[in-house]
Amino acid sequence: QFTQLSYRIAPANMYSSSLQMENRPKYYGREFHGMISREYADELLAGAEGAYLIRESQRQPGTHTLALRFGHQTLNYRLFYDGKHFVGEKRFESVHDLVTDALITLYIETKAAEYIAKMTTNPIYEHLGYTSLLKDKMVHRLSRGRTEPRRVTFQRDEKISSPLVRQSALKDTPEKQCSYEKIHNFKVHTFRGPHWCEYCANFMWGLIAQGVRCSDCGLNVHKQCSKLVPSDCQPDLRRIKKVFSCDLTTLVKAHNTTRPMVVDMCIREIELRGMTSEGLYRVSGFSEHIEEVRLAFDRDGEKADISASAYADINIIAGALKLYLRDLPIPIITFDLYSKFIQAAKIPSAESRLEAIHENLLQLPPAHYETLRYLMAHLKRVTQLEKDNLMNAENLGIVYGPTLMQPPEQNALTTLNDMRQQKLVMQLMIEHEDVLF
Repeated sequence: QFTQLSYRIAPANMYSSSLQMENRPKYYGREFHGMISREYADELLAGAEGAYLIRESQRQPGTHTLALRFGHQTLNYRLFYDGKHFVGEKRFESVHDLVTDALITLYIETKAAEYIAKMTTNPIYEHLGYTSLLKDKMVHRLSRGRTEPRRVTFQRDEKISSPLVRQSALKDTPEKQCSYEKIHNFKVHTFRGPHWCEYCANFMWGLIAQGVRCSDCGLNVHKQCSKLVPSDCQPDLRRIKKVFSCDLTTLVKAHNTTRPMVVDMCIREIELRGMTSEGLYRVSGFSEHIEEVRLAFDRDGEKADISASAYADINIIAGALKLYLRDLPIPIITFDLYSKFIQAAKIPSAESRLEAIHENLLQLPPAHYETLRYLMAHLKRVTQLEKDNLMNAENLGIVYGPTLMQPPEQNALTTLNDMRQQKLVMQLMIEHEDVLF
């Protein structure tokens, strides 16, 4: 239906001015008619569908209006220029392209309004192999390899003197579903040649920016359809350009793993040969070598060589792990949960404090939760060798607090004020890793 309509659209036709305009802006041509009234513009364009001109507004001198003839009436739009011409979200190299796109959109929205309204009522998306096959495969793969978050209650054990040592009673948590869902990363896209929406199967109209494309999986849909697509993005490895600074959930879904390869490989290497290294995670490795490790992961992925023959100093591997976690676009402790963890650390009661931290952990995205669980179990093992590496839970909390917890607003004063709470959250998660996770 849309392709048939597109052939009947009146072509854009510039109404040229025969006058020499001294005040004509350099980015407009003969379509500029100076300061004329809406009524006069209507007279000039009368009877010529698709005709257009630009005039300077009489009400607001210095601003410009696009007058466009469509549907036997003259439509007026405020026109802007910032290197490209636009009246809305789309930017165009020329006014002619802008008008052409506007005529296509106006014609289709006018002649097929009822059809457009019904486009999303019976989508084909759920019947496509993409959303069923890949989703089932991912859920099955991950269900074998990860520990379900568990809800616990903290009770005082009267036989134990330490106020922080608690028994945990497990109970079911049906409200906490554990799946690696990921929203699509849609961005406005210009398609070359005819394109159809992969949600509603209808034509994507317009001259440019006809719809949006997910930059992680390549799904192409109308902008209005993008709001209805479920959070089932399955990233394509060919679209993932790097490992470091890549969204955590995007990376694990692209590689079909439970945790980022960087975390698994670095921790495995550290536990193989570095657990007794004095000052582990506190002592810095050479920054040039850490950068080499980063480049190796970005280039080679899981084939990156981080063995002792390549990097004898274990602090380089520890530094690369911290760099990876620090450079995540969304930290392990996500921005939206940051303040909740900070407030939990301020609770005076030890039991209530642990309960609050645990409740916050259950709200983390599954990939973040699993990565944090694995990391805390590793750091707990590091503290068990404190007599050799001199790193206890408090020391590790100081190191990892700012790495895993970053305030939404990158404010130095906020970070400084929250350092004590950041350290305490990390310390408690390490000390009570077996209970909290």
